[in-house]
Amino acid sequence: MDEPVARILDANANRCGEALRVLEEHARFVLGEPHLTLRIKEARHDLATMIAALPLEQLRSARDVEGDVGTDLSTPTEARRESTADVAAAAARRAAESLRCLEEYAKLADAGPAAGFEKLRYRVYEIEQDMLVTPVRGRRLQSARLHVLLTEALCRRPWLDVAAAAIDGGAEVLQLREKMLPDRELLERAERLRRLTHSRGALLIINDRPDIARIIGADGVHVGQDDLPVAAARRVLGAGRVVGRSTHSIEQVRAALADRPDYLAVGPMFPSPTKPADHVPGPSFAAAAVQESHLPLVAIGGITPPGARMLREVGVRRVAVSQFVIADESPRRRCEELRAALDSPSG
Repeated sequence: MDEPVARILDANANRCGEALRVLEEHARFVLGEPHLTLRIKEARHDLATMIAALPLEQLRSARDVEGDVGTDLSTPTEARRESTADVAAAAARRAAESLRCLEEYAKLADAGPAAGFEKLRYRVYEIEQDMLVTPVRGRRLQSARLHVLLTEALCRRPWLDVAAAAIDGGAEVLQLREKMLPDRELLERAERLRRLTHSRGALLIINDRPDIARIIGADGVHVGQDDLPVAAARRVLGAGRVVGRSTHSIEQVRAALADRPDYLAVGPMFPSPTKPADHVPGPSFAAAAVQESHLPLVAIGGITPPGARMLREVGVRRVAVSQFVIADESPRRRCEELRAALDSPSG
C-alpha cells in the first residue's frame, strides 16, 4: 500500500470514529433517544470491525501528524457552532465524508471492505435525517395551537373534506382516531390523510397505532393510558417521530414525565356527552399540569372558544378538539373561532 493512501485511510478512520461518537452523545444526552443511540453505537462498532480488516500496522506507521499540512488549516465556520444541533449536523457531515474517502481509497489499497464503507455511509445519511428531523417536528409541535381529532362516524361531511377544511381554518395538527376500522382500511385512510397533511403543511398523528404511523411516515403517534408504553411505541415508530401520552390526573402527569413523551394531553377539561361533570378534572387540573410539566401540554375534552380562553388564563395555549369541529357543517369556521380565542391578545 502506498504511504499516502495509508495516511488517508488512517486519518479518515479516526475522523469517522470521532464523528460517530459526537453523534452518539447527541442522541444520548441531548435528544434522550435510546433507539437512535443504539443505532449509532452499532454503526461505530461496525466501523471498527471494518477498520480492523485493514493493515493497521501499516496505517499507523504511515501516520505523520507533524508533517500533515492539513492540521493547521481551518475555516471560520469550523470554529463556531450556534447550537447542539449544529454540532450534530457537522459531525454527521464529517462521518459521511470520511466514509466516502474510506470507500474510495480502500479500493486502491485492495485491502479494505469498500462495499461495507458504502453501506455504512448510507446508514449515516439515515441517522442524520432522523436526528435532525426530530427537533424540527418538536419545534412545530411546540408552536402548534390547534389539534383536531378525526373520526369518520362523528363527521357531518365526508371525512377527507372535514380534514381539509380544518387545516384551512387553522388546525396545525390532525390526529386520526379510528378504533374500529380493519387494519387494511385504516392504512389506506392514513395514507390518504398523510398526503393531505403533507401537501398542506400540517402534522399528522396516528392514535394508538405506531405501526401504521411508521408505515405511512406520519409525524408521530398518540397513546392512551391503556395503550403501549411510550418506550415501546418509540421502538415501533423509530427515531425522528413524536409520541404523545394522554393523562387524566396530576399523578398520571408525573408518571408520564418519567416515560419522556414529546407532549402530554391533559383532560377532559369540560363536560361533554361522553364525559359527565363528575368525571371531568377541568381547568384546575390543566393549571396544575402547567406547573408540573416542561413538555408541551394539549388540553382536550369539551373545549369551545370560551373554554379555550379560560384555559389561556391558566397558561394552556394548545387545545385538541373533535366533535365541536368535525360534527359541524362548517369545520373551517369552527377552527377559525378556536384560533381566534387562542391567538388573540390576553386581557
